[in-house]
Amino acid sequence: MNASVARRGAIALLAAITVACGGSPPTAQSDAPAPVIKPVVLGEIPHDSTAWTEGLEFDGPALYEGTGIAGRSQVRELDPTTGAVRRSAATPNDYYGEGITVVDDHIWELTWRDGVAVEWNKATLTPRREVPVDGEGWGLCRDGNRVIRSDGTDRLHFHDLATFAETGSVAVTRDGQSLGELNELECVDGQVWANVWQTDSIVRIDPATGTVNAVVDAAGLWPEHDGSREKVLNGIAHIAGDEYLLTGKFWPKMYRVRLQPPA
Repeated sequence: MNASVARRGAIALLAAITVACGGSPPTAQSDAPAPVIKPVVLGEIPHDSTAWTEGLEFDGPALYEGTGIAGRSQVRELDPTTGAVRRSAATPNDYYGEGITVVDDHIWELTWRDGVAVEWNKATLTPRREVPVDGEGWGLCRDGNRVIRSDGTDRLHFHDLATFAETGSVAVTRDGQSLGELNELECVDGQVWANVWQTDSIVRIDPATGTVNAVVDAAGLWPEHDGSREKVLNGIAHIAGDEYLLTGKFWPKMYRVRLQPPA
């Protein structure tokens, strides 16, 4: 058999097998590293420098914050223009409060290692009930008809919106490598933004695949940072479009920023 004919036949056979298996050849784009975004600061808002921020989220004109540390944890409503605390309530049973997310007329609050999530009445800021959670609670956000939880590992966990029953999970990778220490979350347009614990990085994750498709380099966002490993970046709240509010644990400011991935 002519060698060129044999090669053409082999290529045709390989193409047929690829189509039959539903596969596609890799592209340069799929192997490219996630693009890096530098936040553009648009403004500053005061923030309670005693707040160990675990969750931050807008609900219309209201800004909610969940704070941590056992015996000091709170769910708060903040004035989004001044940062002042409008109202607050202590997390029950001296739980170590973690991430929060608003779901219609209530707020879900995670606890770190207490094995429960607390459902709050949003209007009265009083606890309604507690539901069991298997594993640690770190970050939380609403993604359509489900909520997504981080637990400090490389996994995102999916939970039922009403019952909080776990329905699945996905492993997160950046440039093909496992990425752990995922902390506070913000769900926006089907994507998940996640703080990476004790770093200046925020990653954007496709929850369908677990792939990181953008990285925010927020180094230097708070210029007066004293280098403390406690005062770390943690807190993402979507405002509108590509504008977000970012803060950190014990930070005295919140920063209104633009996060626009490079073209």
